[in-house]
Amino acid sequence: MPEHTATLLEKIMALETELEAEAALTRAGLRYGFEHGKVAFEEEVLRRHKELKTRLHRYVLNARPAVALTGPVIYSLIIPFVVIDLWVMAYQAICFPVYGIEKVKRRDYLVFDRGHLAYLNLLEKINCAYCSYCAGAIAFVREVAARTEQHWCPIKHARRVVSAHEHYRQFLEFGDADAYRAWVASFEKKPAAGA
Repeated sequence: MPEHTATLLEKIMALETELEAEAALTRAGLRYGFEHGKVAFEEEVLRRHKELKTRLHRYVLNARPAVALTGPVIYSLIIPFVVIDLWVMAYQAICFPVYGIEKVKRRDYLVFDRGHLAYLNLLEKINCAYCSYCAGAIAFVREVAARTEQHWCPIKHARRVVSAHEHYRQFLEFGDADAYRAWVASFEKKPAAGA
C-alpha cells in the first residue's frame, strides 16, 4: 500500500475515533447508563420518556391508511431475511474453518436494546425490533461476504464502490498484476486449515 494511502487511512481511523468520542458525549447528555448489562435512565429522564409515549390506540388510529396497507409488505420480508440469515450462518460454520477465515460473531450485529425506551409504545417497539433484526442480519451477512471476498479476491474495482466494507480499503489495486501474483504466492504458502 502506498505510504500516502496508509497516511490517509490513519487519518480516517482517527476521525472515526473522534466521531465516536463525540457520540459518547451526546449519549452522556441523554443521562443513561448500564446496570447489570441493561440500559438504565435517570428517574427524571424516564418520567419524561413516559410522558412522551404515544398510546397504542392513538398511534394506530392516527396512522395514514397507506402506511397501514404497506405493513404486510414490509413484514413479509422477514421470510427472506430469516432464510438468508440461517443460510449464511450455515455457510460460515461449514466453510470458514476450512478456509481459515475468522468467524463473524453474529451477536455483535444483532442488537435489541430499543425495547428499553419508555417513550415507545408496543407497536413501535415491535417495529424497532423488526428493523434491528433486518439491519443486523444484513450487517452480519455483509461482514461474512466481506471476509469471504477478502480471502478469495482482495482486488479493488476499477470504478468507485459506494459504501464499501471496511476490509475493502486494504484490497489490492485494480490492475496491479504483480501485487496480485505476489499475494497468490503468499496465500499458497500458508498451511491448510487443520494442518
